[in-house]
Amino acid sequence: MPRILVIEDDEVTAREIVAELAAHGMVADRAATGCAGLEQALAGGYDLITLDRMLPGMSGIDVITALRERRMDTPVLMISALSEVDERVRGLRAGGDDYLTKPFAPDEMAARVEVLLRRHRPQAENRLRVADLELDLVRHVALRDGQPLSLLPTEYRLLEFLMRNSGQVLSRTMIFEHVWGFHFDPGTNVIDVHIGRLRRKIDIAGLPALIHTVRGSGYRLAPAD
Repeated sequence: MPRILVIEDDEVTAREIVAELAAHGMVADRAATGCAGLEQALAGGYDLITLDRMLPGMSGIDVITALRERRMDTPVLMISALSEVDERVRGLRAGGDDYLTKPFAPDEMAARVEVLLRRHRPQAENRLRVADLELDLVRHVALRDGQPLSLLPTEYRLLEFLMRNSGQVLSRTMIFEHVWGFHFDPGTNVIDVHIGRLRRKIDIAGLPALIHTVRGSGYRLAPAD
């Protein structure tokens, strides 16, 4: 059962985070200040840290900087009301693994935590598999029903992200930031275009659909029910 350290000074937000993580089978401890959070984090034993950007006494940036200087590689999800691009970039460059702005949907927060936990889990496999869809991580080859698929580099990265998080609903923001590597522009349809192209290659006629649209939420790659 993953152990999460929630460093958050706002009581209401902290309760929401802890409750949502518990609903997803995780155990969460809470620290209300940056200094207390740093002390608990350095004591070790946590699989992930959610870190508020603005904390009394010691800011979230100071906390994560101190952690990385001590060579702690525990994944950190930064949470902040500061949504400006410069602030997000600053948080990520300081050592954050992901950045979520307030207000946020609790289920997206939990999904981001699950993604980070998977990403930092030691990976021994060299092949991903969902139903009859396979991805060879060594040769960068994709196969559906044993037949090779011709994928462009971005399509390959998109498929790998979907397969690594199979069964999870991934928002457009999460997909854009993890596959393209920069902040999502709500006005762009680039994700829908690439999903459409990938779907035409993956969901071959006569085979069950694997890429599913979750209206109002995003996309999910999973075997057909």
